[in-house]
Amino acid sequence: MRHLLSAGDLSRDEATLILDTAGELAQVGDRSVKKLPTLRGRTVVNLFYEDSTRTRTSFELAAKRLSADVINFSAKGSSVSKGESLKDTALTLQAMGADGVVIRHSASGAPHRLANWIDGSVLNAGDGTHEHPTQALLDAFTMRARLGRLEGLRVAVVGDILHSRVARSNVLLLTTLGAHVTVVAPPTLMPVSVHTWPCQVSYHLDEVLPESDVVMMLRVQAERMHDSFFPSVREYSRNYGLDRERLNRMPGDAIVMHPGPMVRGMEISAEVADSPRCTVTEQVANGVSLRMAVLYLLLGGS
Repeated sequence: MRHLLSAGDLSRDEATLILDTAGELAQVGDRSVKKLPTLRGRTVVNLFYEDSTRTRTSFELAAKRLSADVINFSAKGSSVSKGESLKDTALTLQAMGADGVVIRHSASGAPHRLANWIDGSVLNAGDGTHEHPTQALLDAFTMRARLGRLEGLRVAVVGDILHSRVARSNVLLLTTLGAHVTVVAPPTLMPVSVHTWPCQVSYHLDEVLPESDVVMMLRVQAERMHDSFFPSVREYSRNYGLDRERLNRMPGDAIVMHPGPMVRGMEISAEVADSPRCTVTEQVANGVSLRMAVLYLLLGGS
């Protein structure tokens, strides 16, 4: 494995190796000195063309815990905002000797193009509405830690499937790992191609809840919407929001997940967000261990 571009590229063995490695590296976070010398002398560049405090900070922390040198390259105040192309930026990074480039870009497929232009490893930290593979991996890691398995788990992914790279990556990865996924959304927020995805499709949250071990709520991505996809926030919440009443319809040990940032009162009520069955803060903590594992495996730690 040289790059991590799509969750669909991972075999079951590769995905399991990443999760197992993350489990070992998670123990480093419990020590007083949280650093390993594994990637000393390696350079990791965070190349973010879209804002993302959570993902960028997580990758930065992961690289630093492995003793790599980290360069944060934000597209806003850079030569990119002066019109430099992705290819020219890539050639600059190549000349600087970047060993790994973590890229988030609003254009689907940008990480794949970058991988053709540089010798280092490329990690897709989210491209357009296409994929977000490390989010799917940290979600799988969190499910396995909480519920003890992935094989046979019933996972519902609920909300703005249309604009969600998290949904697509989760469907691909979880299916590879033996889980059964159902995507739930209003028809206006379901991709046209969803019937080609390896999952079930439902438009009725209340029917799916009693059969779900994991319910993953997605944020409605208002910033990607230029039309009206549903009548009102209240209407959306009434049909697709997770509140205490709906939480009680889920099996007793089922968990609630959310990739963040949460819009409390829309797709998830404050009460559910703060409940012990909600894994949001665990997902963030696990994200660091998981991204450490990916950097370690790609950049050749020994």
